[in-house]
Amino acid sequence: MESIYERLSEVFSDFFDEDITVDENTTANDIEDWDSLNHITLIAAVEDEFGVSFTMGEVSGMKNVGEMAEIIKARGKKL
Repeated sequence: MESIYERLSEVFSDFFDEDITVDENTTANDIEDWDSLNHITLIAAVEDEFGVSFTMGEVSGMKNVGEMAEIIKARGKKL
C-alpha cells in the first residue's frame, strides 16, 4: 500500500501543482483546490496512473483517499 500512496501523492502533487502527501485519511476538505469541478479530472488522472477504471458509484461513494487506494489495490493493475 505504501507504493500506492506514494504514487497517489505524485498524481495529486502534479494535478494541484503543489507538494501534497496523501494518506488513507486525506479528504477533499484537506486540499484547498479539490472541489467538485476538479474531482472528476483528478479521478481520471488517478485512473490513468494506475490503469484502473472506477465506477460512478465508487467515485461518488469515496469518502477519503484510503478508499481510493483500497479499490486500486483490489484491482491489482500496474502496482
